[in-house]
Amino acid sequence: MPFKTVLVTGGAGYIGSHCVVELLEAGYEVIALDNFVNAVGNAEGSPALQRVEQITGKKVTFYQCDLLHKEALEDIFDKHTIDCVIHFAALKAVGESMQQPLMYYQNNLLGMLNLLEIMRRHNCFQLVFSSSCTVYGEPESLPITETHPTGTITNVYGRTKYFIEEMLKDLSAADNAWNIIALRYFNPVGAHQSGLIGEDPTKEFTNLMPFMAQVALGKKPVLTVFGDDYATEDGTGVRDYIHVMDLASGHVAALNLLNSKHLRIKAFNLGTGKGVSVRQLVGVFERVTGAKVPLKMEGRRIGDICAMWADPGLAKEELNWSAKFTLEDMCADFWRWQTMNPDGYPKKLKHSSCNGHSK
Repeated sequence: MPFKTVLVTGGAGYIGSHCVVELLEAGYEVIALDNFVNAVGNAEGSPALQRVEQITGKKVTFYQCDLLHKEALEDIFDKHTIDCVIHFAALKAVGESMQQPLMYYQNNLLGMLNLLEIMRRHNCFQLVFSSSCTVYGEPESLPITETHPTGTITNVYGRTKYFIEEMLKDLSAADNAWNIIALRYFNPVGAHQSGLIGEDPTKEFTNLMPFMAQVALGKKPVLTVFGDDYATEDGTGVRDYIHVMDLASGHVAALNLLNSKHLRIKAFNLGTGKGVSVRQLVGVFERVTGAKVPLKMEGRRIGDICAMWADPGLAKEELNWSAKFTLEDMCADFWRWQTMNPDGYPKKLKHSSCNGHSK
């Protein structure tokens, strides 16, 4: 029987909210939960999800809930028949993870354990896990395929993703009921083409494009680039940047595969297959937006990787998915979001009946 209702943890966040758009437009009913560590909102609801409803014309059932609070999570599963879970909710700042490792292990690992236990009690065995290319560590070869070794990781955030993948492998080996896809993201950027949702600049962020846009808006004086002496074309680090809406469509493709095939567990890279340096990205951003982004060069950060980009061939073959948006699209869409919302999401919610479910 096809899935109908999908629980999205971290659904008010940057990637989660864009994924909810794609899920609603694909015909799924969505229940979203968030604890607002990485997103704006409160028990009354989420401005990002209200805008998702504006974009799609469809309703989202929302709960303010922390995965560390098992009773609140259990209550959501008691109230709804959930067919599948897409799990985004996690602490995600690499630098912070190195400074506060116990907080990251508690939140990301214990939160996952609680979710899996409650899913099992409610006979919900379909899961899409938000993993990361960080599980590969320093690449042994490029581009990176899913057969590349994992586990030699340079930061605590990446290790939590790796440990969870290992946990899921053990779980699926012990119980054939589980059907799991781990999506290993490369570097999400961009925003929805409407300009209504995007990465909120008022929340803590360390990603390149939000910083770049804040500098272009005049809210920050300069973009600091860490390392200009890498063995790359221009000395700056190289990454595989993927539009957040391509990432979102990858989750719908993952659900389609889970619907049609019992995999037990399988991992897929979500990337474009193209490596882009920091200087190249800044150059495209300046050309597309007409804004200037002054740079300040500093030394490399400990644990930073020189270059990595995906081989997305397996996702194309088995998920029937490939990235559609160009680097120019990524820059133009993010700039539209930032110029329309220079201070991020409004801090006061509009009155709405759709976000009336909260915990």
